[in-house]
Amino acid sequence: MQKELSEKEIVREEVYRDMRKATRLSKQAIQVTHQQRFDDAKTMLIEAKALFSKLQKISEDHPYMMYSGSVGAAFEEHAEAQILLTLIQEDRFVNPVEINVPVIPYILSLGDVIGELRRRALDLIRNGKVEASENCLEKMEYIYTELTALDDAYVIVNGLRRKCDVARRLIEITRGDITNEVRRNTLEHSIIELEKKIEKKN
Repeated sequence: MQKELSEKEIVREEVYRDMRKATRLSKQAIQVTHQQRFDDAKTMLIEAKALFSKLQKISEDHPYMMYSGSVGAAFEEHAEAQILLTLIQEDRFVNPVEINVPVIPYILSLGDVIGELRRRALDLIRNGKVEASENCLEKMEYIYTELTALDDAYVIVNGLRRKCDVARRLIEITRGDITNEVRRNTLEHSIIELEKKIEKKN
């Protein structure tokens, strides 16, 4: 029995270490995606995916490892990175089967993608790309609508309600930011037109 317990502890530590690395790689992939370094992001996600493949093999003999907290968190971060990268590069949503992520971490990751889309929207506003930022807002609203339509998920997916509450606030703030920028651009354009008219009269 002692030998079996020791073996389980060794496996647990190995999985924990691998999942921490997978989580870190996925977080880094999100960062470089915002920097438009898409090839770097893909490389990091491929490395993380290899760790999940290793986990799948380990779980064949130790199925209980799939239910540890570090595994769920790693899958969630990985899904978030994959969804964000594909949205920005290909303008489409990946599904959980496509990226080999369990459904619950996938659902939870969508709530976090809304926050990353807000970050992208703000970057686009700063670069004068208001229309592109509006596209981000549309995606944020779409994700929120889909998540809030999952009535049964609120019961079985722990943390989903909180993520939806946060997402709703982020959407409202982002809508306000975009509206203010549109108004600023309109005012700026009006001032320029007025200056042109004054110059013509002079």
